[in-house]
Amino acid sequence: MPTTMINQRPIDVTILECPGCGGDLDIKGNVIVCTQCQQEFEQFDGIQQLFWPNEWSSNRTDVTNQVKAFYEGNPFPNYDACDSVGSLAAKAKKGLFARMLDEQIPSGARIIECGCGTGQLSNFLSIRNRKVIGADMCLNSLQLGQQFAREQHLENVRFIQMNLFRPPFKSGSFHLVISNGVLHHTSDPRGGFEVISRLVTPGGYILIGLYHHWGRMITDTRQFIFKTTGDRFKSLDPNLIDATTSDVKKKTWFNDQYKHPHESKHTIRETLHWLENAGFDFVRSIPTTHLFKNLSADKKLFTPEPIAGNIETMTKEVLEIFKGRREGGFFTMIGRKRN
Repeated sequence: MPTTMINQRPIDVTILECPGCGGDLDIKGNVIVCTQCQQEFEQFDGIQQLFWPNEWSSNRTDVTNQVKAFYEGNPFPNYDACDSVGSLAAKAKKGLFARMLDEQIPSGARIIECGCGTGQLSNFLSIRNRKVIGADMCLNSLQLGQQFAREQHLENVRFIQMNLFRPPFKSGSFHLVISNGVLHHTSDPRGGFEVISRLVTPGGYILIGLYHHWGRMITDTRQFIFKTTGDRFKSLDPNLIDATTSDVKKKTWFNDQYKHPHESKHTIRETLHWLENAGFDFVRSIPTTHLFKNLSADKKLFTPEPIAGNIETMTKEVLEIFKGRREGGFFTMIGRKRN
């Protein structure tokens, strides 16, 4: 099987394609070359650089460079208090959702995280013998993930630099595609979803996390207050006055939530249409669409849960206003690609 070495660990090029022309890729030393257009892709610090810029018309807004510059100055999330595989796992498992993902994604699954940032989730999910690719457009963020993987001898994770709108992978290459907290920072969230959804193999799953239209309202109000008062009254955000949170983590959270140059907001009902039009069946949402049901440890994330009726779903979505106080107003959707 053709491979290229990244820190003496192979990456399978049979699932790769040129992000520029779609041609097959081949290996020449440490460089990957397109057999069709002859474009060469180098690596830096063991990270394969497969980023290809958007080729949109001039009248279409593109915030890629703006968002890229923001994260180059504010890598997110940071590795605060994570100095080993054990501490990373302990940190991840404090959250119910991450713990459930780790318990329920089978060994051997091929996963890509589109917009992995510093790669904490990618590194975490690779611990249990899964083949994980962490992809992001920011090289410095990827270096943090790569450094951790190298120091902790994590052999099942690879990091690549790519543009979410021009992924260098063949259709149907992954059992699970994750894009958590990323699409709402792009120029075209739905378009980005449609692109990465093609990477899912039939019968596989996609998991996306987005800012919620109603759940984000408290954060939007705080953002306005901070902007008009020169960042005073930070005590309005409970995460910024939590004595158990480090100053580094507080700064990272503040910048990501209140200083980001671009974000959009969405609803569960809206993204249901995204799934349907891309050939996916709805599996579940977090929060659930049912008024009196919540996520619990005994739930099966990848087992379909019937969606509630329109009125109940709408009511549950509006109630997200009151849940956005600490969590930043966020929801997750899981879909299964039809065979």
